[in-house]
Amino acid sequence: MADGAEAIEAHEVGNTSWARTAKDLFAGAAGGVAQVLLGQPFDIVKVRLQTTTTYPSAISCASSILQNEGPLAFYKGTLTPLIGIGACVSVQFGAFHYARRAFEEQNLRANHPAGLSYGQYYLAGAFAGLTNSVLSGPIEHVRIRLQTQPHGAARLYSGPLDCIKKLSAHEGVLRGLYRGQAVTLYREAQAYGVWFLTFEYLMALEQKRNNVRREDISSPKVAFYGGLAGEALWIASYPFDVIKSKMQSDGFGKEQKYKTMRDCFAQTWKADGMRGFWKGIGPTLVRAMPVSAGTFAVFQGRVDDARIGMMDAIRRMAWRRWDAGIEILKHVQFEVFELAQSCSNQLI
Repeated sequence: MADGAEAIEAHEVGNTSWARTAKDLFAGAAGGVAQVLLGQPFDIVKVRLQTTTTYPSAISCASSILQNEGPLAFYKGTLTPLIGIGACVSVQFGAFHYARRAFEEQNLRANHPAGLSYGQYYLAGAFAGLTNSVLSGPIEHVRIRLQTQPHGAARLYSGPLDCIKKLSAHEGVLRGLYRGQAVTLYREAQAYGVWFLTFEYLMALEQKRNNVRREDISSPKVAFYGGLAGEALWIASYPFDVIKSKMQSDGFGKEQKYKTMRDCFAQTWKADGMRGFWKGIGPTLVRAMPVSAGTFAVFQGRVDDARIGMMDAIRRMAWRRWDAGIEILKHVQFEVFELAQSCSNQLI
């Protein structure tokens, strides 16, 4: 049984009120904005590597985008996730904490400690991912279409709304806009189960190791552990993400290459073997550390602000938190330096 009970204040146990869920949603939205702004340039490189054979490496891909399409091309398709990611991350954190509180109540009814087991943390995260997939599936589909379409006059979509309209016109909303939803469900459940489990494990380990309360863990460490959770998320779910990108960038009608998720897995294995399921993993892992660190650190900040009221939190977010990404990167660098120095001292 994890030491989660020590991290939960007494009044929060069993509290499944909508007011508390609303605070989790609000905090998640702030983290989501940080996630998009930090990660979008890495994401377009990842998607191009996953869906084409044009580029031999991530550096080659990034250089080609810069030379042929200009620096703003790294933010192609940003509007859709920027609008939608706040909702997505809100749902992720809101659903996770809703499930967490439900597990706490279940544990108490069974006369067990309120704190979740690590298996329950995984299930709560998987629930968050499945809930989130209703939004993330179409949002990421539109983003991938905009990221992979031809540049200039040959482009297929004038913007997100035009893309949604044309995708829905091809095969309807479910088969058009929600293409690749089955593999999205697999990816989201595995990814967020591992994401939240890893973060909670590292936070519990920090509490036990230094005998501190959860709220007393420093922002640099929260960011660092959030970053490590991001690395675990992608390593655990990346093959599903490759298949999703292939299906969501595929053609329609006679131009459609992959008929089903299973067919896409089979063709990828036949063409590239195991390597085909890991194309683009390099920039993805580089992106994962600051993006996930930013998401957890900003979320934790929003939770702290929520304790003093929603309106005060909004004002504080407006004036104090927009530089969160830069600060988080500094925190992560500091934490990595300390970790490396500690390892070096042990070796000497």
